[in-house]
Amino acid sequence: MEKKMNVGIMFGGRSGEHEVSLSSSYNVINAIDRNKFDLTLIGITREGRWSIYTGDVEKIKEDTWEQDPNNRWDFSLFSDNDFNACDIFFPVMHGTFSEDGTLQGLFEMLDKPYVGCGVLASSAAMDKCVFKVIMQSEHIPVAKGLTLYKSAILKDIEIQCDEAEKEFDYPIFVKPANMGSSVGISKAHNRSELKDALREAIKYDTKLLLEEFIDGREIEIAALGNEDVQISYPGWIKPCHEFYDYEAKYLSGDDSEVVIPAPIPEEKVEEIRHYAKKAYIAIGGSGLSRIDFFLTNSDNKVILNEINTMPGFTNISMYPKLWDYCGVSYPDLIEKLIDLGLDRYRVRKELLFKKQ
Repeated sequence: MEKKMNVGIMFGGRSGEHEVSLSSSYNVINAIDRNKFDLTLIGITREGRWSIYTGDVEKIKEDTWEQDPNNRWDFSLFSDNDFNACDIFFPVMHGTFSEDGTLQGLFEMLDKPYVGCGVLASSAAMDKCVFKVIMQSEHIPVAKGLTLYKSAILKDIEIQCDEAEKEFDYPIFVKPANMGSSVGISKAHNRSELKDALREAIKYDTKLLLEEFIDGREIEIAALGNEDVQISYPGWIKPCHEFYDYEAKYLSGDDSEVVIPAPIPEEKVEEIRHYAKKAYIAIGGSGLSRIDFFLTNSDNKVILNEINTMPGFTNISMYPKLWDYCGVSYPDLIEKLIDLGLDRYRVRKELLFKKQ
């Protein structure tokens, strides 16, 4: 009997999106084809402690896995048999220390294949300020932005508000530069709210991105592949809140309407798909990404918002829903992502051998 491939499913992490990872990984664990894959579950606490977890998977979803006695804490990445038995790692983790290139760099140092984008693509997409510069260099339309720093805000918040008001009319979006899932993001309608938004955002990052308000629909699209990337049809999210914030994405999903395909003109579908592919290639994407756009209400102008290199895999997440609409089921999608990770590793190894 052929030996099954062992996949290391990683969950949790030190970011503000820890809970999202638990929900995403729970779905991946339950959807993956156990006839083809063995699993090694690797949990990371909010404090950064690692464990090989063999307990009840339901406790991951419930966020009680850390109290389970079936944890083997502080194992060695270099000598642990279970860890090294993994043929590929699937870091179902979001945000800082997970989706920002740090974890990907660890896998590269360990010479281990993994699912998803590499170091550069992950870090470039995570930093909203850097990402905007890259997209502008590729002539991809993005919202007008302004970068502010925590040190300057703490020194004199009034001056920073003056800078913002010179650049934008209200409302103004305030975002930590290196967070995902809308964590720490606020929409400020006046100076008082702007100061509150700045104080909230600097809890999560030392660099902030301020952006103009775009009056438009939020359109999301999915990328799948390495050099031969495929782009899905776009979906539209009608949020239950004023904007598609953390609660709307992960806590109030039943109230936010997801429409696939998005009810937009065909020429706009093709324009969004064109820019999505161009943006994915520009950052050197591999494996997967969800690419988010705005379509303005006044003139149907396409504006790129951001790329998420490890999008949510919860039961209400857009990424797997988009591919399901395109005929790729959840289990098949997971298998495809594993194949893409292995293929990327093989190609990189071949290039390294050629250089030697």
